[in-house]
Amino acid sequence: MTPGLALRPLTAADEREAWRAHDELAPEGFDFLLDGRRDDWDGYLAHLAAEQAGVDLPPGRVPATFLVADVGGVLVGRVSVRHELNEALARVGGHIGYAVRPAYRRRGYATEMLRRSLAVARSVGVERALVTCDDDNVASARTIERCGGVLQDLVPVDDGPPKRRYRVGTSDS
Repeated sequence: MTPGLALRPLTAADEREAWRAHDELAPEGFDFLLDGRRDDWDGYLAHLAAEQAGVDLPPGRVPATFLVADVGGVLVGRVSVRHELNEALARVGGHIGYAVRPAYRRRGYATEMLRRSLAVARSVGVERALVTCDDDNVASARTIERCGGVLQDLVPVDDGPPKRRYRVGTSDS
């Protein structure tokens, strides 16, 4: 367990740091803020609440809980817990997506974030979560395995490395 880490929803006070995290991860091709709106933070927070409730979902989207990992007031990462899977998520996206800001990696945050995300997934009815990572992402594969992930298979992806697909029980989290 990583002391001091809390998973929580974004707040109005998080805007500046959340965008900083978003910009740090962008060069890696990763969005910290999913569908982020720089010009309407309050609208973005309302969008996340609606997505969690499954209200007014755009085509291709499923209900999802978006949380940030806060350590002492610093946003070190984020998670997105999808309550169900559509075709694309069932193939390569999975139930849980997470990211840790570069300066906070190798401190156990990803493992703790995934463990706590499994409890969130369980709370919305997911019994065995699908969690995926790029085949060449050794750190993420180890994180998933530390949380009980069992490799299901490897699937090809058109625009990148194959995806490792793991199943992780949510009852032990």
